[in-house]
Amino acid sequence: MDDETSIHDQVYEALAESLIQGQIPPGKSVSLRTLANELNVSPMPVREAVRRLIAQKALELQPSNKRLRVPSLSENRLLQLMTARQWVEPELAFLGAQKITRDVIVELKNDDERLMAALSKGDVDGYMKANYAFHFRLYNLAEADLFLDMARTLWLQSGPFMRVVFGRLGTVQLPQDHHQELIRALESGDHAAVRQHMAEDVHEGMELMLEALKG
Repeated sequence: MDDETSIHDQVYEALAESLIQGQIPPGKSVSLRTLANELNVSPMPVREAVRRLIAQKALELQPSNKRLRVPSLSENRLLQLMTARQWVEPELAFLGAQKITRDVIVELKNDDERLMAALSKGDVDGYMKANYAFHFRLYNLAEADLFLDMARTLWLQSGPFMRVVFGRLGTVQLPQDHHQELIRALESGDHAAVRQHMAEDVHEGMELMLEALKG
C-alpha cells in the first residue's frame, strides 16, 4: 500500500468513526476545509473519503452551499435501518459465536464493563465507543466480509442519531442492554441464544431511536 492510499484510508476511517460515534450530529453542516483542518490533512484525501461516505448514505452534499451534513432520518428510513440491522447483526453474532475463544469473551466482558461504567457517569462518548467495540469484536470473528460491510454501513447511517436518543433520554434512562445475557450464551455455547439476544439488543436500541424521532 503506497503512502497516498494509506492516508486516504486513514482519513476515511477517522471520518467513519466520527459518524459511528455520533460526533457529527444530525443537522450540523461542515465544510471539506473544516474536516481537513480537524484531521490535519490536505482537502484531497478528505474529498475522497467524503465521496465514499456519500455513496454509503452516511453524508450528503447540500446543493445550496456545497457543505456536508448527516442526512435527515425519516421514520420510514429508520424502520428500514431497524429491519436491516435485525437481519444482518444477529447472523454475524451467530457466526462469530462459532469461533469464540475464552480470550475474546474476556475482552467482551471488559467492553461491557466500560459500557456500564460510562452509563453510570453519563459519559456518552464512552458508552458509544464501548458499545461499538463490543458488537464489532464479535462480528469480526464471523469471517463474513459482506455481512460485516453491511453492518458497518448501517452503523454509519444510524450512529449520529444515537445522540438524539441521549439528548432526549440521557444515559440513566436507557434500558439494560442484552450484552450480559449474550456473554452467558457465548460461554455455554448456545449459538441460537446468541442470535436471539443480539436481535433483542438491536431491536431495543432502534426502538429508542424511533421514539426519539417521533418525540
